[in-house]
Amino acid sequence: MDTMKWEDGRLLLLDQTRLPGCAEYICCEDHGTVAEAIKRLSVRGAPAIGAAAAYGLVLGAMKLDCRDHGEFIAGVEKVAGFLSGTRPTAVNLNWALERMLDSIRSAAPARPEDLIDIMLREAEVIYREDLEGNRKMGEHGLELIPEGARILTHCNAGSLATAGYGTALGVIRAAHEAGRRVSVYADETRPLLQGARLTCWEMVQEGIPVTLITDNMAGYLMFRGMVDLVVVGSDRIASNGDVANKIGTYGVAVLAREHGVPFYVAAPFSTIDIRLGSGLEIPIEERNPDEVTHIGGVRMAPEGVGVWNPAFDVTPAGLVSAIITERGILRAPYEKAIRAMY
Repeated sequence: MDTMKWEDGRLLLLDQTRLPGCAEYICCEDHGTVAEAIKRLSVRGAPAIGAAAAYGLVLGAMKLDCRDHGEFIAGVEKVAGFLSGTRPTAVNLNWALERMLDSIRSAAPARPEDLIDIMLREAEVIYREDLEGNRKMGEHGLELIPEGARILTHCNAGSLATAGYGTALGVIRAAHEAGRRVSVYADETRPLLQGARLTCWEMVQEGIPVTLITDNMAGYLMFRGMVDLVVVGSDRIASNGDVANKIGTYGVAVLAREHGVPFYVAAPFSTIDIRLGSGLEIPIEERNPDEVTHIGGVRMAPEGVGVWNPAFDVTPAGLVSAIITERGILRAPYEKAIRAMY
């Protein structure tokens, strides 16, 4: 299914909080609705968040009542600031917003309606580039996927987390399409079960064999020799190759190193934040304690218990076997490889 669709001046976002039981779109007619959808994870995954924010900025611009070029730019910058505050860890969010702002800052003074047209074209380019980049990522990743590979993944880095096709799941899809008879183990990914709800749903739709495990089964799975490689996505990568991804990824990487299993990261090049020297500088979002104490709205922990709920963790570059991007595969030393690819 389409993660998002632009139709008749509105943005339709697939509500991923309702999957797999219900496939329903949220109709966004203003940037506030887009911001709320990003906050509550109706749209999620760094590339998808970036694309949605780009369209959200267009919606915000369409609501501005400005005739003056400078006043319009200032209004759009204010909307961008509002959208920027929704999710702090995913770098694609600010990357897309800055790219959108640059598109109108560099334009000659023009009527607001003409600037809105420029913004909409740029948002569509961001969306198309992500889709095309994911397919290239899958092609590059093929060299790392052997025939009959049993692949463990964590969280959801598929078409639902992107404009389409996916990053980590895009690599798996490419291997499946190439006839390599791959199969998938999907961590359930507590506390919000993106692996169970979303990754498994995508794999079933694609006809790719998938087995669901709880997060604490991954180590024993590797000990039994049942995993050939791990591939995950990322929300931000520092210039030294440290990787921020969904909470629990670091533990999987440590287990993979202990058991001699390759640990790969698939992400668009825009996810690399060249400004950050290491993962210690990546802001980590902390979310509502209710996500941990409740499942499906039912309380699973006693009242009054303390909760720590970081949405992401950081995997040191030393645990990463390779980073797959649409421009090619990066290998250690990552800082040198990243700068060379820039």
